[in-house]
Amino acid sequence: MNKDYSMSNDRNLQEAVLAELNWSPSITAANIGVAAKDGVVTLTGHVENYAQKRQAELATGRVKGVKAIAEELEVRLPFTIKRDDSAIAAAAIDRLSWDVSVPPDAVKVKVESGWVTLTGEVDWHYQKEAAHDDIRPLNGVTGVSNQIAVKPCVSTKDISNDIQAALHRNWFFQPKLIEVTANGSKVKLSGSVNNWHDRDVAGATAWAAAGTTDVENNITVN
Repeated sequence: MNKDYSMSNDRNLQEAVLAELNWSPSITAANIGVAAKDGVVTLTGHVENYAQKRQAELATGRVKGVKAIAEELEVRLPFTIKRDDSAIAAAAIDRLSWDVSVPPDAVKVKVESGWVTLTGEVDWHYQKEAAHDDIRPLNGVTGVSNQIAVKPCVSTKDISNDIQAALHRNWFFQPKLIEVTANGSKVKLSGSVNNWHDRDVAGATAWAAAGTTDVENNITVN
C-alpha cells in the first residue's frame, strides 16, 4: 500500500472520530486525544466521569473504517462531584435494588477510591450487564470491575446451533460469514463483518444464548 495513501487514510479516520466525539452531547471531548493507524483507533487523555468512557468508545465504534479500539482514557473527577467510598457504595446498592433486571441480593458491591468491584452470581449475562450499567453513571465512580459470574446451564449441547440460528435471523449478518464454536458453555466467534457495531451485535447475540458463560469474540472488521 502506498505510504502517503495510508497516512491520508489514518488522518481522515482520526478527524472523523474527533468529529463524532465532538458531535456527541454526552461527551466532553476537549481532553480526549485520538490516534489512528490502519483502522485501529487509540483514545487517550481524560474524561469527567466513568459514563463518558463508555460513550466515547461507542461513538468511536460508530465511525466507518474503525476496525479496533484501544481505550486508554482516564477518569478525572471534578472536585465538586467527588464522593467518599461509603456514599458511592450506598448509592450503588440502592440503584441495584431498584433494577428489576438484577436479582435481589445477587450482587455484592465493594468500593475503593471510587473504583467499584461487583461480585456475585446471576443466571444471565444481561443481568450482569444491567448491574454494570446501573453503576456506570453514578457520581464519584472512577471505574468498574464487573466480576459477576454467570451460572452455567445444565445443558449446553445445542448452544452453537442456537447462536448460529439467531445470527441468521438478524439482518446485519449474512450466512456463513460468522463461525460459532462452543466448548461446553464457552463460545468462540470468528469471521468478519463490515463495522464495529455489527461485531458488538454478534457478541451480544452469543451472550443471549441460554448457558453461555464466556464469549471469545475474534470477529474482524473489514
